[in-house]
Amino acid sequence: MSALLTDTWWMTARRLKIGMAQPVFLVISLIQPVIWLFLFGNLFERVVDLGGFGTDSYLDYIVPGVVVMNALAWNMWAGMGTLEETSQGTLNRFLVTPVRRSAIMNANVFEQAVGTIVQSVVIVLLAWWAGATFDSGLPGVALLILLAVLLGVIFGSMSNAIGMLVRQRESIIGINTLLLLPLTFLSTVFMVRDLMPDWMATVSRFNPLDWAVVASRSALSATPDWGLVLSRGGWLLALAVLMVALSIRTFRSYQKAV
Repeated sequence: MSALLTDTWWMTARRLKIGMAQPVFLVISLIQPVIWLFLFGNLFERVVDLGGFGTDSYLDYIVPGVVVMNALAWNMWAGMGTLEETSQGTLNRFLVTPVRRSAIMNANVFEQAVGTIVQSVVIVLLAWWAGATFDSGLPGVALLILLAVLLGVIFGSMSNAIGMLVRQRESIIGINTLLLLPLTFLSTVFMVRDLMPDWMATVSRFNPLDWAVVASRSALSATPDWGLVLSRGGWLLALAVLMVALSIRTFRSYQKAV
């Protein structure tokens, strides 16, 4: 176990060093959530008059959704980095070293998690500057970020697995385009469930993105429903473990094929 942790640490440090050399990608990826936050926050600010939002500020309502949606969007591109290292032969060179195979894939997950945390903090600070309130304070914000990271691990691992299986950038781009907006709008990111069509409300209950949003919103409230937070967080954790195991398995299949 200690060897695995050591290998994961060094592989993660290597990936973070590469990422820090190109911070522009992290900055550019924040443009879209900022647009969602301020454009939608102002465009639909009166929608809370319909009731059911649990707040009289639409900005307060959408902040957890934007943070979680950004985690989804950021991590769905994880497979592109894996494909790039595959095409450059970097992964193949690691296969002849004693580094643990699971550490190679875990490093990708940890790198994405660090990016998710940094972006989430920036979004929360921008929202706070714009007037958003967080009734539960820093503990609630910490839970929001943790839930965003869990969701990111799920889709980052899925993206890595797809990258290992198909080994084509076009496939990852197509899948990301196919999933991002449907997952977002089939959730309570922008609208309460009671105001959705029945079929959308039903589908949203099985959407991991919605699990993270609902749990985050509750964690940020003045009186969190801890049963809801723990249950949705538990589902996300279980799915994250499953997807990490899948990504490691697909990497081992790739190892046998090269």
